[in-house]
Amino acid sequence: MNALPDLAAIEAMDEADRLRPMRDRFVVPEGLIYLDGNSLGAASPAAFAELQRAAAQEWGQDLIRSWNKAGWFDMPIQLGDRIGRLIGAAPGQTVVCDTTSINIYKALHAAMGLRPGRSVIVAEASSFPTDLYVAEGVASTRPDAVLRLEGVDAPDIEELIDETVAVVLVNHVNYKSGALRDMAALTNKAQDAGALVVWDLCHTAGALPVDLDGAKADFAVGCTYKYLNGGPGSPAFIYVATRHLGEARQPLSGWWGHARPFAFEQRYAADAGIRRFQCGTQPVLSLRALKGALDIWDEVDMAAVRAKSMALTDLFIQLVEAKCGSHGLRLESPRDGTRRGSQVSFEHPHAYEVMQALIERGVIGDFRAPSTMRFGFTPLYIGFKDVWRAVEIMEEILRSGAWKDERFAVRAAVT
Repeated sequence: MNALPDLAAIEAMDEADRLRPMRDRFVVPEGLIYLDGNSLGAASPAAFAELQRAAAQEWGQDLIRSWNKAGWFDMPIQLGDRIGRLIGAAPGQTVVCDTTSINIYKALHAAMGLRPGRSVIVAEASSFPTDLYVAEGVASTRPDAVLRLEGVDAPDIEELIDETVAVVLVNHVNYKSGALRDMAALTNKAQDAGALVVWDLCHTAGALPVDLDGAKADFAVGCTYKYLNGGPGSPAFIYVATRHLGEARQPLSGWWGHARPFAFEQRYAADAGIRRFQCGTQPVLSLRALKGALDIWDEVDMAAVRAKSMALTDLFIQLVEAKCGSHGLRLESPRDGTRRGSQVSFEHPHAYEVMQALIERGVIGDFRAPSTMRFGFTPLYIGFKDVWRAVEIMEEILRSGAWKDERFAVRAAVT
């Protein structure tokens, strides 16, 4: 094991950090160490400025004219292409719209429609629950549909893929452990069996480089309020490979997906391109906040983000195990940084209480039942000294038993 760095070495790492200036582009409250960007990203003055302009001028003064004058109507496509750059998608394949759950529903239905005669949906038992709930909902609409789960029906997802599978729904990065899948290998495995794949990129987009086109992905979905910093509840996105756009049909055939929405025709006719995966009127103010957030990303090198992410998470694991390892913590994330997203998870019998004590002391992570503490590392505004200080505070809480105060055991609605 490498020698434990001292504070001087940590400060030198910050001085050498090429992404360090990006911290000034975000609103990070003084004294707070925010390690929950994998749940809700930090705000930015750029997002605030877009919100102010959209609310005060475009809505307040220009009113309905802003659908044309301010380009409101085309924002989902324009923002989709900007996210496409971050996830390895050529223009015309990504649209920002709706929520992740709704987009999963669209993608699963579309994939099953492209594979008539096949009845199996494959997913992960350890998936983020909304993926499973939506998969159950899609399966319930088809009398012959079967849902197979990794971890229930077989240990590994690859074992569940055969000639009966229509679609595989899989997370690129596991929401709880941070484990990273090999996108190209699993996509190839599924497609060799004639199946399609829907990739959930909620814990990937903005955290590490992705190459959907290079991996020959079929569909992908993801949110924009985590690493992309679009704001609470900001719209999600959906990617559909160009080769599927001509035939793919999604079930929520709303007017924004129509080929001629302002012709007000009685019968539905889907747009020829990615617009067909829209449904109804989109939330303009949220879209404008996302636009401001993405303005920052236009200046970011994703390779640099990934390199710093691995350095931050490696350091965190090293320090936690050295300073806190005797207090019942167990690493839940992959130790190998190349197999891990931009988060680190530790299990502890009293994970909820310890996390609440950390939050009170200004180190914000989150808790996932039954016993996981999650720490998300957003390289644009987290530094190496933040990691050092966070572990110092964690060690103090565990050593002193401060987490045992009964107020830390009171469960809030959102954990």
